[in-house]
Amino acid sequence: MKIIVVGGVAAGASAAVKARRVNEEAEIIIFEKGPYVSFANCGLPYYVGGDIKGEGNLLLVTPQLFKDRFNIDVRVNHEVLKILPEEKAVEVQNEEGVFREGYDKLILAPGSKPVVPKLPGIELPGVYNLFTVDEAVKVRQNLDGVKSAVVVGGGFIGLETAEAFHKQGIKTAIVELAPQLAAGFDPEFSIPLERHLQEKGIDVKLGAALTAIHGSARVEEVELSNGDRIAADLVVVAIGSNPQLALAKNSGLRIGESGGLAVDATMQTSQPDIYAAGDIVESLHLVAKQMVRIPLAGSANKQGRVAGANAAGGKLLFKGVQGTSILKACDITLARTGLTEGQAKELGRKFFVCYSPSLHHAGYYPGARWMICKMVVEEFTGRILGAQIIGWEGVDKRIDVLSTAIYAGLTVFDLENLDLAYAPPFGSARDPVFIAGMIASNVIRHEGRIITPRQLDDLRTAEDITILDCRTKEEYARGHIEGAIHMPLDELRSRYQELDPDKKVVTYCGIGYRAYLSFRFLLLKGFYVYNLTGGYASYTMSIPG
Repeated sequence: MKIIVVGGVAAGASAAVKARRVNEEAEIIIFEKGPYVSFANCGLPYYVGGDIKGEGNLLLVTPQLFKDRFNIDVRVNHEVLKILPEEKAVEVQNEEGVFREGYDKLILAPGSKPVVPKLPGIELPGVYNLFTVDEAVKVRQNLDGVKSAVVVGGGFIGLETAEAFHKQGIKTAIVELAPQLAAGFDPEFSIPLERHLQEKGIDVKLGAALTAIHGSARVEEVELSNGDRIAADLVVVAIGSNPQLALAKNSGLRIGESGGLAVDATMQTSQPDIYAAGDIVESLHLVAKQMVRIPLAGSANKQGRVAGANAAGGKLLFKGVQGTSILKACDITLARTGLTEGQAKELGRKFFVCYSPSLHHAGYYPGARWMICKMVVEEFTGRILGAQIIGWEGVDKRIDVLSTAIYAGLTVFDLENLDLAYAPPFGSARDPVFIAGMIASNVIRHEGRIITPRQLDDLRTAEDITILDCRTKEEYARGHIEGAIHMPLDELRSRYQELDPDKKVVTYCGIGYRAYLSFRFLLLKGFYVYNLTGGYASYTMSIPG
């Protein structure tokens, strides 16, 4: 058997080595268009920022190691130009010319290419995409003398690159066309992120597009759609990527509804002897039950493993994706899994959302830091549809627990009963995951009636309501919801008759617990009352350090 893999990095390299573990006798060839077959593309911003010291640390496996350890023939700087399915061959170009190579099984993993807008000045020296090792090396080598940089794009790579420049002492600005950063999250999660970056000295420009790059010998400034001009000695354009689908389309392989290459659970394409993995393929979203294309390294590795196994005669299945991802921007971390609130609305799901601010470990142990978790929960069943978290510490641990819970089909009632590790340096007796589960479970059991910040603003616009702040005098003085009546929880029993029983009441505190106690009291006194989920923290999306 002869297996050809088109492309290396995450999906292609994983496919090749898995194929070898399944079939020792097969001839396996990797054709890689670029000079590197396996490198840490997710690590490029951290190399620029100096966290990763040497270029060699980005190179995961060399062609020689592939040959020595796996007997896999890696041919870098070889571009596959065409697939000939009827002849079971590919046309390949290298520096010597074009030749044909036959195959028994073919695995496509060409990955993505960066979106490069056609704008004046885009070709100027000092403008980069930061998509390859070579570009990362060039950026790092040319940082000397750079005083100002502009990063175009507020997604994962853009935010990580902005942090990298900031750590090098470079005055940095982020330009993002959308009205928020981190577009894969619900909009409110951009608020604390923007604040934090601005506190760090990074300028954030939202709702503005890059229209031109100016300079004589090299880049000197950028021009935005709002008329702003920003001085820049260096520009990184990180506005996204597109799957490299030309090979697949030209060979007649079926493209799915999501725009990705259609594959089944074995990673087989519409041609029986051709498999595919990585950024080019679409996958089943395990919560949405729709085909989606989510280009993430974790999925690419798993898909490559499945494609390699099956091409070599094995039997593996790739079940699907949940879109679980995590992002670090300076000192703050964002993570998500499953559906966002926006996605749940688009799908027409019956759901509610709840916020739960929590400390990442026991508050009495030094160093406790805040996080805010937002869960999207299916009505009645309590099934977890999605979660998003932003905070300073411990975010990774909690999103992985929630991702596992979603994958396993657990409900919020199960979260209340999880047996998680606890010691003061690591967590709390009531872990943030427990708290999120309890809040959601109380809603379904009708022990709590919550209202989100957005729903509160809609309600107060529609009718005359009472907003009750049950925090302390000091907390109220530091900031409160406009129009709120201040009545501390410990005074509520003696003062509740001051409230109009004919008006709906929305009670809130700092994070939700004291408001829940006031909610229960007022409910039992006959008031129609809501608890503002997540309290003042969720209303302002304020995450104290």
